[in-house]
Amino acid sequence: MVLNASFEPIVVIHWQKAMQLLFQGKVEVLEEYEREIRTVSLTFRLPSVLRLIKYIPIARKKNIVRFSRANIFVRDGFCCQYCGRKRARHELTLDHIVPVVQGGRKTWENIVTACIQCNQRKGGRTPHEAGMRLICRPAEPQWLPTFTIRYRLNSAPETWKLYFSWNIQTGSA
Repeated sequence: MVLNASFEPIVVIHWQKAMQLLFQGKVEVLEEYEREIRTVSLTFRLPSVLRLIKYIPIARKKNIVRFSRANIFVRDGFCCQYCGRKRARHELTLDHIVPVVQGGRKTWENIVTACIQCNQRKGGRTPHEAGMRLICRPAEPQWLPTFTIRYRLNSAPETWKLYFSWNIQTGSA
């Protein structure tokens, strides 16, 4: 896990990237695992928590929600906007309400989540032409994702828990 210079968690990275950042002098190691990495002549303990040497401002400019596939799924609640069924991520596609061939653009207002079946049924037509109705009119979200590292607390390494910004209670109820 990489922390900003202010100790805020930023991202979880692969161990090879962690070693690269370490050798470039961009991070300091705060916590290590017991596991070791060996080269021909050197041995290192695998880093668990790294802290950036220089502070990197988190991009929260102008309160804009980044246009992305993941944010469209979140905005639409992982539901098909035609049939209304909640689906797993791998069962969903993105659908242009006004197809690109008819001048449709890649915007918050023109792209919705659709299940594979509804997307195939609609085809390269508008919902009106296909005899389908949208459940909700799509719009740019007004929320801002504040933190995107997702990790189950019970599966997060112990060395990380000190750096989480919320209280973690362990044990059984």
